[in-house]
Amino acid sequence: MITVSNLAVQFGKRTLYKDVNMKFTSGNIYGIIGANGAGKSTLLKAISGELEATKGTIELGPGERLSVLSQDHFKYDEYSVLETVLRGHTVLWDIMQERDALYSKEDFSDEDGIKVAELEDKFAHLGGYTAESDAAELLSGLGIKDEMHGKLMGDLSGKEKVRVMLAQALFGEPDNLLLDEPTNDLDLETVEWLEEYLGNFEHTVLVVSHDRHFLDQVCTHTVDIDFNKVTLFAGNYSFWYESSQLALRQAQNQKLKAEERKKQLEEFIRRFSANVSKSKQTTSRKKMLEKLNVEEIQPSTRRYPGIIFQMEREAGNQILEVEDLKAVADDGTVLFEHLNFTVQKDEKIVFLSRDPRAMTALFEILNGNRQPNEGQFSWGVTITTAYLPLDNTQFFNTDMNMLDWLSQWGQGNDVYFKAFLGRMLFKDEDILKSVNVLSGGEKMRLMIARMQLNNANCLILDTPTNHLDMESIQAFNNNLKLYKGNVLFASHDHEFINTVANRIIELTPNGVLDKLMNYEDYIADAHIKEQREQLYQA
Repeated sequence: MITVSNLAVQFGKRTLYKDVNMKFTSGNIYGIIGANGAGKSTLLKAISGELEATKGTIELGPGERLSVLSQDHFKYDEYSVLETVLRGHTVLWDIMQERDALYSKEDFSDEDGIKVAELEDKFAHLGGYTAESDAAELLSGLGIKDEMHGKLMGDLSGKEKVRVMLAQALFGEPDNLLLDEPTNDLDLETVEWLEEYLGNFEHTVLVVSHDRHFLDQVCTHTVDIDFNKVTLFAGNYSFWYESSQLALRQAQNQKLKAEERKKQLEEFIRRFSANVSKSKQTTSRKKMLEKLNVEEIQPSTRRYPGIIFQMEREAGNQILEVEDLKAVADDGTVLFEHLNFTVQKDEKIVFLSRDPRAMTALFEILNGNRQPNEGQFSWGVTITTAYLPLDNTQFFNTDMNMLDWLSQWGQGNDVYFKAFLGRMLFKDEDILKSVNVLSGGEKMRLMIARMQLNNANCLILDTPTNHLDMESIQAFNNNLKLYKGNVLFASHDHEFINTVANRIIELTPNGVLDKLMNYEDYIADAHIKEQREQLYQA
């Protein structure tokens, strides 16, 4: 349990929030949401003690342990992977060190024997005798294989370190767990493992994430940071989003009477309460929703970018033909081969692989930036494409300002291009900023604005939600669902895939799976699951 009393956080003259009073209780998972800069990560840092709050107190339950997902991926470089995980339980680790030091003494005394007995009792109580196997099991669940457990952290890739740090945070089932973007750099299967793990976790969890499906699957409550306040709601992200959108529509309808507004909100809560059957905590969440005060629901201050893809012309019947395509990575790994498929009108295809290099290679080939090792492809004569690459570094090796940068990708006057920048939430004072100093999220929004200039009838998107905030992801997702052209994309966002794709093509070194179905049906199908394993293990 975590009790927050009269918390306030202020930087200079800017107050992020004040008078925060709430209790986070065991058995619940709290998703913390808010616009960029609202103070989501700051709240976690204040609770963990990494940041000193301007005012207020944070208290844990008596004797409880707090664990935090570390963002410092270099801190443990000199330690082995397994030791790094064990060090996450500091109380157990200190006992292990003291116990081992006593056992190694040459002049072992009676007093040492008494002390060792005490330590052994504590060691057993904390699960010390199964600690290494428990840590190894966590690592394996997160995709870190047994042969890597003895490696030094400094020898791991950045993505591998992320998984080890997550295992460290989870190790020993802490009473209170703080997770800041835990799904970053995890593949879809590992995210599913984490969802199941947290679904069975019986303690207190606070999590910041841009992964909407993850928040929906694991969270019993939503903590919304808005209006310089921190507000606790029952329900997951989808409930918060749909209710805030309903409140916004009501606010825009000045003629709607108070009683009618209340009636609409109560009906919405009833419908949502009846639709939480997949939740691990269905009963408690449903009761909380039914008790929710409708007066608490209000429009958010968040701004959503205007991501609107339009087609200059409708596509003909011939979209794309791919014949016997093969791609090999620089290290000699076969990413895919014998790849054959035909894209039909209205298809939105997600490409999957356990090796993300496979999708990037395919998209680079289709855009003429890379030669296939074998095979060929042909676009229909009516097809125009717009491409969002995984790596956009080359586009920003310039000191041009935003307006000049965007102007080079289309035709029109300054007013025309300013309109696109404005839709992507860039203010007038921003547009003269040099593009090489922009954040990752700002660069992505510029790349999306560039794509919109094309008015293409086929979009190619390589992991489009990277670096985007929740509002941009939601806007992107909403528009792609309505977009009339073809979409070829790769993503690690479950919700994005499931709501956009109507066809799945999975690339493996030993063959291809090609199914006309949505993503959730695809991963739930036992026969397909067996086929996938056979293809990856062949």
